[in-house]
Amino acid sequence: MFNEERDYNKFVWEDLGDLESGRPNLGLSVPVFVYRLLQYTFRDVMITELGINKTNDIIIKAGSLAGRQFCENMLNRELDFNEFVSQLQKVLREQAIGILRIEKVDLENMRFTLTVAEDLDCSGLPPSDEVVCQYDEGFIVGCLNPHN
Repeated sequence: MFNEERDYNKFVWEDLGDLESGRPNLGLSVPVFVYRLLQYTFRDVMITELGINKTNDIIIKAGSLAGRQFCENMLNRELDFNEFVSQLQKVLREQAIGILRIEKVDLENMRFTLTVAEDLDCSGLPPSDEVVCQYDEGFIVGCLNPHN
């Protein structure tokens, strides 16, 4: 997957591999708890090593990179805004990532208020003062602004 000649800072979609041939018996789906186990343990170690602010910045940047790659490889970026958002909502639901709702749009200032229900990061967690949806935040920003 990675070799010494390759620039490690440049994730590409192909890094995900051939998932269907790689998991012929188990398939493409995993339980949400496995995703959260991975994310929350990475988050815990990064907070211990780097502090909360740097960790949150890294997680948002990783989410944004994933969102840009997702947009580039899974969505048609040539659609007008309304068609694009409709497509994004459909694909997020089909891929069991979450249910995106656009609550408010200000295209002139490029400001949006949105919600993602049943998301992978925090749906079903008890209420808390701690924010754990940084990856989702970055992911949506990356999808909506793939050139950032």
